[in-house]
Amino acid sequence: MLVALPAHAQSAQDDGAQAGTGRVEPGGDDFHDTIVVTAAGLDRLDLLAGTSVLDGVELQRNLDSQVGEVLAKLPGVTASSFSPGASRPILRGFGGERVRVLTDGVGSIDASSTSADHAVTTDPLIAERIEVLRGPAVLLYGSQAIGGAVNVITKRIPPRVPDEPVHVDALIGVDSAYNRREGGLSLDVPLGQNVAFHVDASHHRTGDVDIADYVLAPALRSELLASADEEEEEGHLDEAAELRDTANESGTLPNSATKTTSLGTGIAFFSGNSELGVSFGYYDTSYGVPERPGGGHAHGADEMDAEPVVEEEGPVTIGMKQYRGDLRGVLDLGDGFFDEVRTRWGYSNYTHTEFEGDEIGTVFDVEGVEGRVELVQSRRGAWQGSVGGQYSHTDFVATGAEAFVPPNQTDTFALFAVQELDFDPIEVELGGRYERTTIDVTTTGQSSDFDTLSGAVGASYEVVDRLRVGINLSRAERAPSSQELFADGPHVATQQYEVGNPALGTESSWGMEAYLRGDIGPARLSASIYRNDFSGFIFLAETGTEMAGLPVYQFLQQDAKQFGVEGEVTMPFYESDDLTLLADLRGDYVRATLGDGTPVPRMPPVSLLGALEAQMGHFDGRAEVQWSAKQNRISPLETPTDAFTFVNLSLAWHPLEGSNNVTLLAQVDNVFDVEGRRAASFTKDFVPLAGRNFKLSLRMSL
Repeated sequence: MLVALPAHAQSAQDDGAQAGTGRVEPGGDDFHDTIVVTAAGLDRLDLLAGTSVLDGVELQRNLDSQVGEVLAKLPGVTASSFSPGASRPILRGFGGERVRVLTDGVGSIDASSTSADHAVTTDPLIAERIEVLRGPAVLLYGSQAIGGAVNVITKRIPPRVPDEPVHVDALIGVDSAYNRREGGLSLDVPLGQNVAFHVDASHHRTGDVDIADYVLAPALRSELLASADEEEEEGHLDEAAELRDTANESGTLPNSATKTTSLGTGIAFFSGNSELGVSFGYYDTSYGVPERPGGGHAHGADEMDAEPVVEEEGPVTIGMKQYRGDLRGVLDLGDGFFDEVRTRWGYSNYTHTEFEGDEIGTVFDVEGVEGRVELVQSRRGAWQGSVGGQYSHTDFVATGAEAFVPPNQTDTFALFAVQELDFDPIEVELGGRYERTTIDVTTTGQSSDFDTLSGAVGASYEVVDRLRVGINLSRAERAPSSQELFADGPHVATQQYEVGNPALGTESSWGMEAYLRGDIGPARLSASIYRNDFSGFIFLAETGTEMAGLPVYQFLQQDAKQFGVEGEVTMPFYESDDLTLLADLRGDYVRATLGDGTPVPRMPPVSLLGALEAQMGHFDGRAEVQWSAKQNRISPLETPTDAFTFVNLSLAWHPLEGSNNVTLLAQVDNVFDVEGRRAASFTKDFVPLAGRNFKLSLRMSL
């Protein structure tokens, strides 16, 4: 499905089809219907995890080619913003190996967590909705989700048989800042009473991005202009002119264009409460990687050089392809202790090619499989739950002059369980996970084995109807990745020399979170405060040295502490037969400090979003003010970012009486053309966010 229906139009028949699913809980009016995120054997996953669901008009309003940008306005979420073609979600200040991006409950099985320049192979255009999970419950999906998980829910494996001859979902969109042209179409067809067939296709293309001011951040621009003056004093006029030209680039971000095509088809068979479905998907994207000023391309050492040499090549672009197959099954077990068994599997063949001009630089190949099997317990009084196992295998091979991670195979096997006890008005959930990870370097024979054990317990109390207060306690462990252990070499796309650390041990944390979620009168509220104490926290830090003309970044490990708050409240303050006015306020703050007292690198600053929304019959208008504070609490050698404020306006028209199944959306983002840079980005000094952007999109679900 290309876009989701609004919450009040969604069907609860989807429950259980994916590892994280939504159940509709009706409210007293349109804006009080909500999707409750569930998991196998649990009525409410959000007792153990802070959850956000993006669907309907809000998904359309924030739609982007990269899932990180789609979610960036949610509380506790920002994006890596490496380039317009590669932007992963950052949850509570953590990204990379600490955030799992899932498709219908199974990992993306790509190399997106290996490096910030690698795009996620999930196209948001095919999303029915996107769920964001934070907190201890994400251990259900893997120890690597210690920071959180993002689950993109699609209909590629049909969740049910359509009750119409053909169901059509479509979206087309254009904008000005990216020169975006995009469109998608999906069809769902019943093949008899018990069989559903699905097919989808999408394509989008963007040009070099329009920006508000200079490409370079003020400090970096001043540095280049000072270097130009020095070159001129030494009589190097050509070099001085080149430096000034680079420092004065403005208005457009060079080499930032993207092109993406996605195709998919699936079929599902239903028999009573049992089902079996399969799908196949193809994802193809190419995008430019803006270059760090003064950075060349490092290559391996020749016979006369002790170190790799830096050469000037053409612009760096990345081509990426993925062929993916998926399976979903549910078997009804009758009236025994276990109600049903569910299984979900994904297979991926993925290739990521870095081009230097017309020449192939480095190729990353990943072939992998991931699957899970869950036994769902029958409800017995106040008790329900599930137990299961999960397996994944990835074969990673990098070839070329800049293959900075050696070929390796990673195998993970896990056992997990979640249990829920409902003693109305008190609910208790418990979860546990054991995981065995083996990483073998195929070229050197190096091998690392890790055993991790994670657990969580959460309890909530319904203070009044539809308002809960709760607390979660968790112990989580994460095995280091192959890149964190064994990286050693230059990486052209990130323009860094990355060095791993084979001595890294397991990363572990103790966590506590308190929350308040639900309704207070007409207002909907969700607020959390959390703290995590890490032992052996793994991070990538700049060393202050250079190798082959590139800054050296090394994976290090020490203790760390994280503290944060996040929340959102939506409240109608005026209602009549023809008009409803809503106020929406979101905010988050996170602070993370290493054991030596220095800040954890690339932490996002305080952010706030305030909005007024008017619902007027066929029209919905929204005005947003999005503020990000300056970030000057930074690690050594890291650069600060300035505060910025974006103003965004949108107007949605729903032409069909009593239905939001057709929506024409007109928007202006960053109305005042303000420069903005994300503190969590490796490329913040030379990849600013887009300037003023006029957008128009049409969504249909008929």
